[in-house]
Amino acid sequence: MSAQEVMIAGQKQNSSNGDVIFRSKLPDINIPNHLPLHDYIFENISEFAAKPCLINSPTGEVYSYADVHATSRKIAAGLQKLGLKQHDVVMLLLPNSPEVVLTFLAASFIGATTTSANPFFTPAEISKQAKASAAKLIVTQSQFADKIKNLQNEGVTVVITDDVIPEGCLSFSELTQSGDLRVNTEISPDDVVALPYSSGTTGLPKGVMLTHKGLVTSVSQQVDGENPNLYFHKDDVILCVLPMFHIYALNSIMLCSLRVGATILVMPKFEITLLLEQIQRCKVTVAMVVPPIVLAMAKSPETEKYDLSSVRIIKSGAAPLGKELEDAISAKFPNAKLGQGYGMTEAGPVLAMSLGFAKEPFPVKSGACGTVVRNAEMKILDPDTGDSLPRNKSGEICIRGHQIMKGYLNDPVATASTIDEDGWLHTGDVGFIDEDDELFIVDRLKEIIKYKGFQVAPAELESLLIAHPEINDVAVVAMKEEDAGEVPVAFVVRSKDSNISEDEIKQFVSKQVVFYKRINKVFFTDSIPKAPSGKILRKDLRAKLANMD
Repeated sequence: MSAQEVMIAGQKQNSSNGDVIFRSKLPDINIPNHLPLHDYIFENISEFAAKPCLINSPTGEVYSYADVHATSRKIAAGLQKLGLKQHDVVMLLLPNSPEVVLTFLAASFIGATTTSANPFFTPAEISKQAKASAAKLIVTQSQFADKIKNLQNEGVTVVITDDVIPEGCLSFSELTQSGDLRVNTEISPDDVVALPYSSGTTGLPKGVMLTHKGLVTSVSQQVDGENPNLYFHKDDVILCVLPMFHIYALNSIMLCSLRVGATILVMPKFEITLLLEQIQRCKVTVAMVVPPIVLAMAKSPETEKYDLSSVRIIKSGAAPLGKELEDAISAKFPNAKLGQGYGMTEAGPVLAMSLGFAKEPFPVKSGACGTVVRNAEMKILDPDTGDSLPRNKSGEICIRGHQIMKGYLNDPVATASTIDEDGWLHTGDVGFIDEDDELFIVDRLKEIIKYKGFQVAPAELESLLIAHPEINDVAVVAMKEEDAGEVPVAFVVRSKDSNISEDEIKQFVSKQVVFYKRINKVFFTDSIPKAPSGKILRKDLRAKLANMD
């Protein structure tokens, strides 16, 4: 593609309203988003049926593509036998394991929807998501069964994937003993297949409706086409240590790998020595990571003890990666190209990705998170005027395309505040696109705190804290921290005559939430800065934190 063609592909003027719209440097492709997700994923399975599909790291067990296809269909038949129907919701409450892949695909086969939750959530957090999503069946491990007894008592079917089956639960192996799958031919491209939970730009976690069309489009944008950004191919071994209950791993690792016939190394948790051992043993070629894992690998002296030469690509996402970390990790993996991507659950999730891995790679700039994905449009809006901005001007990032969410489950108001009438999804992130079509993230309009890539909603923690009788008012904001990226801290106004301590407040919260939502520090204050509307002025609190450094 000539420089002039790249320029035309990258930016165009929308004559109807004057918007400056940015597109990928690569040409659009034909995307078969009329297909159900499972048909699209297995469309080329005849080419690699006998190849390893999943390697279960703890056991070394290997599943071929033929195994995964056949077993997921058997499980789908088992779900039907239990009474699961099209549009019903299955909840996965699992660490990374082959059962995540098999159950997700099985649910897709029958036109059901999968919602995933962190198995280390508290019972209250799990119950909230299960009830909000109307989950009818939960697949989990015996160690987490006590957390969902209340849901089981209310009629939710519980399926256990390991050998210890608590009373009233079913064994996962029973799902594979059913007869033939009754194939659902009525699945619409607009049916919801995945229901991750996200706090969006503000507020409490909401169900993000991702459709068959949306996920087919998103996966295709990343790995399909004759001249694609092929960072995955069928000879790759892809590291999957990022949690599959997060959309990054579900989409950009699991689904993309399955589509191209790559092998997925499934690791249930991150532990640096074990990770390095597995990279060496399985000859991992692609490492999909987040900045905290990059930091751990860059700092660990253990990396010198292992042969990491098989790694040809390191791709980081979920939070920006600084130049110092880029340089440090590149020194540890001499044969690897490093790139970043940018995503948001509501966007399907990938908005932009590095083109440094393409057959004819484009230069990768330090700090950039790539160019907008193919078959999509992006624009940068002035937060104050709403006008679209040209290159090198910072504003809110907006994206449009078939990959974005259908909306928030049962929340039309929140949906309308995120996707406008013209179909543009407003991310709440602030960035700019430079003269080479590279996207840079510079700030956030949204309030969400990112702890090691996990979302923490200030509103959720504030609602817990304000319920404490000795707290009169509270605001939660992000504080920068090297290892985690950001941690939640609370500004607290004590009730009259209260002497509640920082430790008491931390303990009060930690008993009710998963570890990454715990309050890191408490700052006592006389008042919380607020606008006349009552909205917390978080900018003022963040400025206060900056002045404490």
